[in-house]
Amino acid sequence: QVQLVISGGGMVQPGGSLRLSCAASGFTLDHYSIGWFRQVPGKEREAIVCITSSAGILWNADSVEGRFTTSRDSAKNMVYLEIDRLKPEDTANYYCSASKSAVSTYPPPPYEYDYWGQGTQVTVSS
Repeated sequence: QVQLVISGGGMVQPGGSLRLSCAASGFTLDHYSIGWFRQVPGKEREAIVCITSSAGILWNADSVEGRFTTSRDSAKNMVYLEIDRLKPEDTANYYCSASKSAVSTYPPPPYEYDYWGQGTQVTVSS
């Protein structure tokens, strides 16, 4: 069964850090481009950090520049999103996704990703 399971969300104070984990089963993440997205109620799902299967291209949204980064653990078939210096505007439901094909543009549209995790809520509040 193909599945992505995301974990690690929660409530954090402004300036804090979190690490989101995304575990894959049924396929090998190294062969896929990874996209991290977030969504707040009433708004479209937006791409924030993306990495190609070869790790040759890493893209991030301007809003997370220097604060968010992603990495792979091939042995565990997992990817991570490290989030630093959190701001209240980072509050959202966060998703990991995987695409077998290279995305056509940055930021990539959600429909270009084949598999999705269930989402995890990150709330930044004092």
